[in-house]
Amino acid sequence: MDSPPEAGSTPFLSLFAALSYGIASMAMVFINKAVLMQYSDSMTLLTLQQLATSLLIHFGRVMGHMKFKTVNFATAKKLLPVSVFYNANVAFALASLKGVNIPMYIAIKRLTPLAVLVAGFFSGKGRPPIQVSLSVVFTAVGVIIAALGDFSFDLLGYGMALTSVFFQTMYLVLVEKSGAEDGHSSVELMFYNAILSLPFLLFLIIATGEFPHSLSVLYEKAHSLPFLVILILSLVMAIVLNFTMFLCTIVNSALTTTIVGVLKGVGSTTLGFIFLGGVQIHALNVTGLVINTAGGVWYSLAKYQQKKRMPRKVISDTESHNK
Repeated sequence: MDSPPEAGSTPFLSLFAALSYGIASMAMVFINKAVLMQYSDSMTLLTLQQLATSLLIHFGRVMGHMKFKTVNFATAKKLLPVSVFYNANVAFALASLKGVNIPMYIAIKRLTPLAVLVAGFFSGKGRPPIQVSLSVVFTAVGVIIAALGDFSFDLLGYGMALTSVFFQTMYLVLVEKSGAEDGHSSVELMFYNAILSLPFLLFLIIATGEFPHSLSVLYEKAHSLPFLVILILSLVMAIVLNFTMFLCTIVNSALTTTIVGVLKGVGSTTLGFIFLGGVQIHALNVTGLVINTAGGVWYSLAKYQQKKRMPRKVISDTESHNK
């Protein structure tokens, strides 16, 4: 976007926002996986993360460390779709991590650009450049090949991950629009997202039967210091991830945030083979992940070249059409 509302939208701030989001996003995948390997109630975990986010921002605002406009119903109503899509994305992503190993999870999430292109095609917003289309197809083929070699294949887990791809595409576009057109800061978006999420999440953990059993299990698990440390780290990193994601999307664009997500997956895929286990190495699995990763890098380079060749104003318009 051309004129992000975040103060001092310098090249350094843009780079810092992108790098911060990439690092936080990669770390969060491993931390959540580590928690869910010991505590399977993913919706309760998400609820705790949003509660921690809303409380931190509230106390920061009361103490004068954070400044933004007074919370009002009109703004909350306008940002409700952002919260719905965000929580749907994270909820399905967390649920998928219980049955999908990290390399395959990253590979599936790398299909977000494909979802963007398909949505753009059916909404009549024009064809993307051939390099972009080919790279996205390349990425998708990699996922299929890797899935054929995934002996730990979990149909439900794959379905959950694919569903989260759809919701991720939707909320990133809405975040960019809210920041660029409505002038909301990343902290404001975080706060509204957190408080709007809580009623929805509380309903879900009760409707799905997680509550109150999930709290008793959490209380028992909390007596283990290693688990308690990982849980606290998960809550802290959820705040960091939300902030860096909103900041990157506002300062740069939804497109940039998607590309950063693709690139950080390269490191996550490699580390996923080494840490946390759950990966059975097979020729098809490795080949598919290599193809998928190459397609992700190709996509990022193609989008960068496309953006570089276009006049500044046209870039903004085209990006919004390609979301």
